[in-house]
Amino acid sequence: MSEVTAEMIERGRGLDPQTATQKRRLGARVRQARERLTTSDTGHRGADLELLRAYAETRINSAVSAVALILMMSLLALYWMPSQRVVIWLVLAFSSLILCYGTAQNLQSLEDEKVTVKQWRTKFVGAELVHGLVWAGVAAMLLSVKDPNARTLVIVTLLLSSAFNAMVTATIPAAVYAAIAPGSLTAIAYISYVNRDGGDTYLALLAAVVATQVFFYVLARRFHQLASESLFFRAEKNELIAELEQANANMDEARRRAEEANLAKSRFLATMSHELRTPLNAILGFSEVLKGELFGPHANPAYRDYSNDIHSSGQHLLMLINEILDLSRVEAGRYELKEESVSLVNIAQECRHLLTIRAQKRDIRLIESVEPSLPRIWADERAVRQVILNLLTNAIKFTPQGGQVTLKVGWTSAGGQYIAIKDTGPGIPEDEIAVVMSSFGRGALAQKNADEGTGLGLPIVKGLVELHGGHFMLKSKVREGTDAIVVFPPQRVMNALPKFDMPARQRPAA
Repeated sequence: MSEVTAEMIERGRGLDPQTATQKRRLGARVRQARERLTTSDTGHRGADLELLRAYAETRINSAVSAVALILMMSLLALYWMPSQRVVIWLVLAFSSLILCYGTAQNLQSLEDEKVTVKQWRTKFVGAELVHGLVWAGVAAMLLSVKDPNARTLVIVTLLLSSAFNAMVTATIPAAVYAAIAPGSLTAIAYISYVNRDGGDTYLALLAAVVATQVFFYVLARRFHQLASESLFFRAEKNELIAELEQANANMDEARRRAEEANLAKSRFLATMSHELRTPLNAILGFSEVLKGELFGPHANPAYRDYSNDIHSSGQHLLMLINEILDLSRVEAGRYELKEESVSLVNIAQECRHLLTIRAQKRDIRLIESVEPSLPRIWADERAVRQVILNLLTNAIKFTPQGGQVTLKVGWTSAGGQYIAIKDTGPGIPEDEIAVVMSSFGRGALAQKNADEGTGLGLPIVKGLVELHGGHFMLKSKVREGTDAIVVFPPQRVMNALPKFDMPARQRPAA
């Protein structure tokens, strides 16, 4: 035997380069998804980073609205303030807005690996604080104006700017506080200054301003909570998708290995069938010669018994090889059906006749019940014969002396045909039916009461029946016997098949 090298193992059982590269990439994606959820200054880097980018995107998209709000405030302020002051405030307002916009734009241009969450959060909070202080400066400039309309304008403007900034900065709670706190404090101070004498109007206005600011805080906090939950759910979804892709890759690799193993099994069976049958032919032939004493009697009668044992063991081994090959062809889908018009009744009667002597030796009655005038079916005669022989052989083998085996052939309610073989044997426990239907599976009662078997008869029956489009059922109860039912679909019945239209030139002359 040649030496097995590492190259042979890698080529035959290892991953090909493309698959290995794909698995490494999927593993990296899984690790990256987990790191995004578990690595940051706060313990959730991925979610924190997404919140920062959400703030930056909102601030950038709201730039036009912020410019319009600043211009509107400037135009209204011109009615009560000198133009020089308005221009100064306008420059400051645009400068603070550009600071916020530029900071957000810088974050969007960076890759995730280069972003420090805590540092950028501090930058955003500082920029929003400057912007909020600029808006608070409006109240300071209008402080000396005695017109009640100007006072109303100051309060409305501060509330409007607070609402706008709260919505823009909702994904960063600290930025919300920095953006609206200056305006809130300024509004309260402004109301207190212009209403120094007090009164109900002052208290009502102060309560309204405070309630409004609290509402903005709560609303921004709620938006932040919803955004955080959405990001966490999306991150978990991405992680699950990555792990699912990893599982699919593992499944594909397992399927590839299973296909290789199945191919190796097929090659082994094909080789061993030839290697085993060749010496078996010699064993069976020479043992039969020795058993029949063709060249003279044995000096010792024990030799005749030994030759009988050799011959029966060889036949058993040949039967086992044939059953394994049949089962492997059925499982691999390589069993080719040679379909023709056959009579299910005739095949069943022939099989019963073949096993009559075996049943008589065990004092078992074979009862036949066949519905008359059953049409022929379109099936593989050899496969149908093997199905019936396997089932009848099992029934006779598992039925004790003095019992009976009933063979029924008839119509199904759907228009197909069935074969039912019922025995009066020990039966099979319900939890062992799946065992006996598997390859080499044998029930506990069968091992005690029946002759030695291979455990391949029922799996072969099931495979051959399914190749015909039918189904096989096994019903059994302990101490009541076993009922094996094979059903062929209506499409197999000859009178249910569509008519074959012969071309006109091939039709016989009238």
